[in-house]
Amino acid sequence: MSNLVLYAIPAFIALIVLEVLWARRAGGADVVGYELRDTTASLSMGLANVIVSAGAKLVSIPFFALLYEHRIADLGQPAMAWSWLVLLVAEDFCYYWFHRTHHEVRLLWAAHVNHHSSQHYNLSTALRQALLTPLTGPIFWAPLPLLGFPPWMVLTAQAWSLLYQFWLHTEAIRNLGPLEYVLNTPSHHRVHHGKNVRYLDRNHGGIFIVWDRLFGTFEREGERVVYGLTKDIGTFNLVKIGFHELSAIAADVRRAPGLRAKLGYIFAPPGWSHDGSTKTAGQLQKML
Repeated sequence: MSNLVLYAIPAFIALIVLEVLWARRAGGADVVGYELRDTTASLSMGLANVIVSAGAKLVSIPFFALLYEHRIADLGQPAMAWSWLVLLVAEDFCYYWFHRTHHEVRLLWAAHVNHHSSQHYNLSTALRQALLTPLTGPIFWAPLPLLGFPPWMVLTAQAWSLLYQFWLHTEAIRNLGPLEYVLNTPSHHRVHHGKNVRYLDRNHGGIFIVWDRLFGTFEREGERVVYGLTKDIGTFNLVKIGFHELSAIAADVRRAPGLRAKLGYIFAPPGWSHDGSTKTAGQLQKML
């Protein structure tokens, strides 16, 4: 994790306090839905993510450095403004595929799912970061050092993406007009956190929403968003929040009738079942 994110932590906490005060003024829990145990769990997961991310950098930085040594281009020119603009777009493109894949492959979903496990949506939810994606994620940013961006530039770009996405986790901002066509906004990201069938696996972009529009994963906010998982876990236990889906995968694999089914429960989309007893997001959406 870049120092940019660490320096921003006091601002994160201050903005959460301001949102709580706004919620009380605007109408209380029904507006933003802060709940003490939920917020405590989110903040605790955020702290744990900081620790895991620091350890993961011991692997990802040498990995990026190795790729940079074998780069096929030299787009990373820190003194040139155009280089940072290219990095802005390229990093977000990598993030889109990282994020989308972590929704469409169940083993990767198990690493990402805890970010979606809250049934509330507010700025504290932004800090409910995954414990395992610092380990599963670096491969998705591998193209950047290969294109000539040094590791420190890649880490900086990842940090500004994370900082940008913090403010998306709010109901205090409704619609931003023409910006909705290009940027990821609170409205688009509320959809992403919805468990409404039409909202499942939609709006994966980090800073830009154009990738979702280009690749067919965009959904506009319409009906009221219901937050959480299609099957909520109903706990504030940090271990269960972080690892419940891995446990579910293990149980499904044990019960699966053959190798093909076992692999399906690991690598097929979440919700896949060998006998059709449960449905993926795509299957559910076709039934609408």
